[in-house]
Amino acid sequence: MNIKSELNTRVEEIDKIIAGYLPAEEDYQKAIMEAMNYSVLAGGKRLRPMLMLETYRLFGGTSKVVEPFMAAIEMIHTYSLVHDNLPAMDNDEYRRGKKTTHAVYGEAMGILAGDALLNFAFETALKAFDMEPDNRNIGKALQVLAKKAGIYGMIGGQVVDIQSEGTSDMTKEKLDFIYRLKTGALMESSMMIGAILAGTDEKEQQIVEKVAGEIGLAFQIQDDILDVTSTAEVLGKPIGSDEKNQKFTYVTFEGLEKAKEDVAIITDQAIAHMNSLAGKNEFLNELLLYLVAREK
Repeated sequence: MNIKSELNTRVEEIDKIIAGYLPAEEDYQKAIMEAMNYSVLAGGKRLRPMLMLETYRLFGGTSKVVEPFMAAIEMIHTYSLVHDNLPAMDNDEYRRGKKTTHAVYGEAMGILAGDALLNFAFETALKAFDMEPDNRNIGKALQVLAKKAGIYGMIGGQVVDIQSEGTSDMTKEKLDFIYRLKTGALMESSMMIGAILAGTDEKEQQIVEKVAGEIGLAFQIQDDILDVTSTAEVLGKPIGSDEKNQKFTYVTFEGLEKAKEDVAIITDQAIAHMNSLAGKNEFLNELLLYLVAREK
């Protein structure tokens, strides 16, 4: 399998799905639609909707009911990046090689664009009921989407991350907590929603959640490694931002070589859990391996 070719094909497929759910740029408030659409269409790996779709397919899902959730998870991920880039947070002017939303539209519109994307994400996900009004799995998927994006998931991890900047009381245990919530939660949400919408049982959902959590941790450790070893041209964003913001990272605690070893170990554990499932999806396994060996 040529993973890069397969990735490009799937990204094109996902981009079309997402574009179909973006708001029309019209009426007096069209500036916010423009900022929202600029943010979502700025590029990216489309990792989370891809994980959702491939997990859905892994368990035999064939309906389009997964599509509004795919668009919604990317909107939530994008809004988090829009806010992360703001001067009050990471203060980055470039993301994915392009100007960040606040750098183009101003700080106030950057805040509002993030707010709008979060609200619009749930408006979009709720369209699944128009497709299958009697599908009770949609409600459960919405619960997962909300919880994993909130104070018990991504937001919770971001809060602890911000509070820990410039302090001396960071521990490895706290760092793992941050990574599990800030990065892992949306990956868990993506794969769990795919599994739920495909009609899996509780045990299968728990295995999928574990796989996603492990991949999320390995993904974030790899991100820390790239912040030290990559270049701004390859990464598409400034390097050394963790050091600039006085952030503790996995590399800070374990060193570069141990971080690389742990990425491999955690990834092997995730693949072993994937292989315990009855269903098989060769591309999904290859995708998980590719993500943690990426260069950007």
